[in-house]
Amino acid sequence: MTKREQELRQNVADLKASAENLMAEGKQEEAKDKINEAKTAKSELDNFLALQADFNGLSLPEPNNKGAQMNTEPKEPKNEPKAEYKSIFFKALRGNKLNDSEMSVMNEFKAALSEKTGEDGGYIVPEDITTAINELKNTVDNLEQYVTVEPVKTNKGARTLEKRADSTPFAPLSEYGNPNAMAEMDSPQFSRLPFEIEDYAGFLPVPNDLFADTDQALEAYLRKWIAKKSKATRNSLILAVLNALTKTTISGNLVDGIKKVLNVTLDPAFSTVAKIFTNQDGFNHLDTLKTSDGKYLLEDDITSPSGKAIKGRPVVVLSNKTIATTAEGLAPFIVGDLKEAVVLWDRQQLSIDMTKEGGNAWRTNTTEFRAIEREDVTLWDDEAVVYAQFDITPVA
Repeated sequence: MTKREQELRQNVADLKASAENLMAEGKQEEAKDKINEAKTAKSELDNFLALQADFNGLSLPEPNNKGAQMNTEPKEPKNEPKAEYKSIFFKALRGNKLNDSEMSVMNEFKAALSEKTGEDGGYIVPEDITTAINELKNTVDNLEQYVTVEPVKTNKGARTLEKRADSTPFAPLSEYGNPNAMAEMDSPQFSRLPFEIEDYAGFLPVPNDLFADTDQALEAYLRKWIAKKSKATRNSLILAVLNALTKTTISGNLVDGIKKVLNVTLDPAFSTVAKIFTNQDGFNHLDTLKTSDGKYLLEDDITSPSGKAIKGRPVVVLSNKTIATTAEGLAPFIVGDLKEAVVLWDRQQLSIDMTKEGGNAWRTNTTEFRAIEREDVTLWDDEAVVYAQFDITPVA
């Protein structure tokens, strides 16, 4: 995809989002104007794509250069995905036989799965469907948006990162003539963080009568399912890393204990930009707490995901199903900068395969789909987050 095409697509998306926001606010006339702008932008994009398709590969004269000779050198092939891949993708998913030309297109994409997955990789999901899936995942309780996401092109590797709390100042250049000054460069301010990508799969039986419907209907069905499974998978991986941290229980006066976590336990480098994560039980308990002057501990904050904050730190509420209260009645109070604490290594390879005969598909008259996504989640800086808990057991 060219830079110009990216700009045009982004403009259409921005105008569409603005129109939706205006409609949600009840500003119908303004929304109508914005919709018209979006339609104009969409026409401009369509014209650009048509022009690219019509003249791709043709030899054209140099612009504004009268008498210039025709350019006889062949145009370099574009690296962007072929337009027909999406229709071939759905044809393959329906179990229909592909011709030689279609197989050639499919194999180009499948080659990207050569590392580890090989022939069992399935069909790579088209980019626009992957984008739509990521948009569906973008809800308050999607922890992926709060951590650092590092796209990677290999299944195993490492990155050199500098922890914020360990950052050291530049040394005066004049001092590097002194051998003792070089010791500064040997200090452990950098860490080598390894990753190893794992495959995570889910299975979905799809009624065969859905295959008689349009590609759009099948796409919508699969998008919702994959988005839900992907969010649950990545949430569980992120929480597994956080759960391995040493936990501290806030005892005594809860309000004072929370203030101590924010003021003392968590380094100021992280506390000032921290978010607070709790579950429904924890949020309900916090929502009833009052400070010594009779004011509620939770402050109104329209920028916070929950609409509430504590001392300016936004509160994010996770479902009890995502992170449960312990059997002892301890609710989670995770506070810190998760972008400094956790790294999600994203292989960016979402693939789907299907069978009409394997699993339970034949017996249930369904087609069984398998989706695979590839990632790893690692702890980066354990000083960037505090995993605290507090007791929500009612006082007798």
